[in-house]
Amino acid sequence: MIFFYGLVGLVVLLDQLTKALAVAFLSENSAVAIPGVLHLTLVRNTGVAFGFMSDHSSLLFSVITVSLVLLFILVARSRGASLSEKWALSLILGGAIGNWIDRFRIGAVVDFLDFRIWPVFNLADTAITVGVGIYLLSILRAEKKE
Repeated sequence: MIFFYGLVGLVVLLDQLTKALAVAFLSENSAVAIPGVLHLTLVRNTGVAFGFMSDHSSLLFSVITVSLVLLFILVARSRGASLSEKWALSLILGGAIGNWIDRFRIGAVVDFLDFRIWPVFNLADTAITVGVGIYLLSILRAEKKE
């Protein structure tokens, strides 16, 4: 279990480091192109995915805080889970904590990765998305075995 909490910590550390670099070196809403790869665009998102519910930031913060506590409990009780489920839950928890820290500190999530075909996002969002994908795949695999 220590390894998985280490993974949570690593995701949080990398997320907060990349966001700090984005804030330090990028101007709000102006893009820096990395040709052929992506743009770096600093955006502060007060809502959830795609800015949804941005007008309800205090309610959103409360709901996310409760969800984070429940997710932490789920990870703590995942001792019998498969290896892939533990990886998935650790990625999801690390990403959720990273974005929660932003909401707690500045009232918005710092996003900066911009592929121009999708809304701007960050490393925590990536960890959450990959974690959910791994979790869904592990559930589908378990259903096939039954």
